[in-house]
Amino acid sequence: MILPVYGLGQAVLRKEAERISPDYPDLKELIESMWDTMYNAKGVGLAAPQIGRSIRLFLVDTEQTYAEDEMSKGICQVFINAEVLETDGAPWSYEEGCLSIPEVRAKVDRPESVLIRFQDENFQEKTERYDGINARVILHEYDHIEGVLFTDLISPLKRRMLKRKLNKIKSGSLRPDYPMKFFQPK
Repeated sequence: MILPVYGLGQAVLRKEAERISPDYPDLKELIESMWDTMYNAKGVGLAAPQIGRSIRLFLVDTEQTYAEDEMSKGICQVFINAEVLETDGAPWSYEEGCLSIPEVRAKVDRPESVLIRFQDENFQEKTERYDGINARVILHEYDHIEGVLFTDLISPLKRRMLKRKLNKIKSGSLRPDYPMKFFQPK
């Protein structure tokens, strides 16, 4: 089932998410819905806070960023209760976007590599190192479960330049071609 993506301004995007256990209600269905939502929005990652759930769950599919003969370089993985153990390598700049902040892209510096401990969808614990675009997407989604958005990592000047567009997202007047839930001021 395709779920609405929560847009910039929603409080859930700024909260540190809670750990979950294997008995989290309807987890399998939630993960399936997250995959459906991410692919419908043409994303490469989606974190639970982006669909209104303040839980430590995100998924990543970077296989689709590679040519067909190189898809094995990518990953298609569910991350539950993730914890970044270390980052490594020289920071490199790459233009990022976010389903919660549609039509906004900006260069973000991130380390080349990440060592992360997590549980998969069967709650099997894993510790893996990822590099390049895989590390970047993981770190972007990990930021979501920590209450951080990629726009927090760009320069103040770039943020000021994007202010009008960011305000349009907060007001709900910038509409992507996928379902979104926008901030409703009281």
